Amino acid sequence: MDLRDELPVDHRLAQVYRIGAGLCGAVLLVFGCLGLADGLSFFSTSGEQVAGLSSNGLLSLISVVFAVVLIAGAVIGGNTASTVNIAVGVLFVLSGFVNLALLDSDANLLAFRIPNVIFSFVMGFVIATFGMYGRVSSKLPHDNPYWRTRHAGTEHAAAAQAAAGPGVPRLGGRTS
Repeated sequence: MDLRDELPVDHRLAQVYRIGAGLCGAVLLVFGCLGLADGLSFFSTSGEQVAGLSSNGLLSLISVVFAVVLIAGAVIGGNTASTVNIAVGVLFVLSGFVNLALLDSDANLLAFRIPNVIFSFVMGFVIATFGMYGRVSSKLPHDNPYWRTRHAGTEHAAAAQAAAGPGVPRLGGRTS
């Protein structure tokens, strides 16, 4: 399924994706900049406290990179922001699992502690939820562009489009 043309540019879901990416990106940017400003050791496995979490220079840099990715997704908006949110959210959750396994070992290059793991899980689920909002559900409304795509060519889609009226954008942003 090609997602680039499914959501009209001015669809209300685009705002949810943008706000989610922007807010989460801003939080990560602040955390990363605080760590970089403190001049933390880049590869310290013990880490220093930054905003209640353990951090080192590498984790601060990675936080800034992911913040830039999320903010870029927010600026672009639409399906790009949604897809970026989902991908980054999944990466955060996976990072939580990997770093949970690496706690108290020499391989803990990001200086994670239990609060970092919990933050990674929570932030990952929040970011992914913003990306999936209105896109992933079995009960999407019939005027939702994702519902229409999944039911294209069926009598349900034709009935939903007829009920929506002539001014509602069709797939690809075209209006009837």
